[in-house]
Amino acid sequence: MQQAMARWWQLLLGLWTVMPIWAGDELLNVCISARPHKRKPGPEDELYDECTPWKDNACCTAKTSWEAHLEVSPLYNFSLVHCGLLLPGCLKHFIQAICFYECSPNLGPWIRPVTSLGLGERAAAIPLCQEDCEEWWEDCSSSYTCKANWHVGWDWSRGRNHCPAGAQCLPFPHYFPTPADLCEKIWSNLFKASPERRHSGRCLRKWFHPAQGNPNVAVARLFA
Repeated sequence: MQQAMARWWQLLLGLWTVMPIWAGDELLNVCISARPHKRKPGPEDELYDECTPWKDNACCTAKTSWEAHLEVSPLYNFSLVHCGLLLPGCLKHFIQAICFYECSPNLGPWIRPVTSLGLGERAAAIPLCQEDCEEWWEDCSSSYTCKANWHVGWDWSRGRNHCPAGAQCLPFPHYFPTPADLCEKIWSNLFKASPERRHSGRCLRKWFHPAQGNPNVAVARLFA
């Protein structure tokens, strides 16, 4: 059971070699083919808190948006508080990142098949805007973790992830010396730290104000 749980966590966020599969308009307005994403994007009026920017067109359900806000989320049975509580500002960034990954219909150009055993899809090397990485890193600089790569190497013997033997809980900058390290290492290159800034039209924002519209639509079209 413990081995299966650890393996499921790995498969959910894709640790395997990936290759492109789509081109052109087929890359636009699509959902990742993986649990718990919807098959097609559409309106979701009841999305919770940090997931609300995607309510007009979402790949997540209201249930998923609620679970994304839990410190030990049933989405992955993964504990964000493995080294104690994250500071509120730091926790907010992680919730926004999870909402972005689960809810966004604008990740098509970066969706890849999980080639091992043909188990669904993931996204890889999503170009996050420079400010997104910088603010995430700054707001987490006083929070603690025990690992740089949160995909592998956890102790799952007690039913959810715990720090492996010998791993020390230290401030984030010990494991992530730069903002780019945090963005790119935290989930095995799920994100790529873009040198482009917000409003450049060449990078994605992991959160945006709903009243201002979704800036990632145009960026996805550019990269499609």
